[in-house]
Amino acid sequence: MRPSRRHLLCRQAARCYRAGMQSDPVVTNPQFYRVIFENERVRVLEYLDRPGDETVPHRHPDSVMFTLTAFQRRLSSGGRSVDVDLPEGVARWLSAQEHSGSNIGDTATHTIFVELKEPAPVPLPPGGTAPLGPDTTEPRGALPD
Repeated sequence: MRPSRRHLLCRQAARCYRAGMQSDPVVTNPQFYRVIFENERVRVLEYLDRPGDETVPHRHPDSVMFTLTAFQRRLSSGGRSVDVDLPEGVARWLSAQEHSGSNIGDTATHTIFVELKEPAPVPLPPGGTAPLGPDTTEPRGALPD
């Protein structure tokens, strides 16, 4: 007897879920990431590492990153690398991306990620380059000191 369409769709959904879990930073790098809050719309992660620590490849959905410490990191994906140097106490947009990272500074990295569960409103255009690292431009609407 052939499997039903519903059975095949359930198997496909399970494979997709497992594939996503394999690139979930909490699964791939549990020594650095932990979930501190989650509901149906967002997941909040805490990230903490030390100088010289490296992560294995993992994926982030669209997120807001808030730095609890200043840090220097090298993010790599698909043969590209970008060095990121961020001060303490800044919020940055992080477009959905897959990367690995290295703490290349001499301080710990301590950040909070607020991951959005809704899909991105505009897909990457054909032939477009996927983003790597946080948006380092000044945020709009920042409050004055």
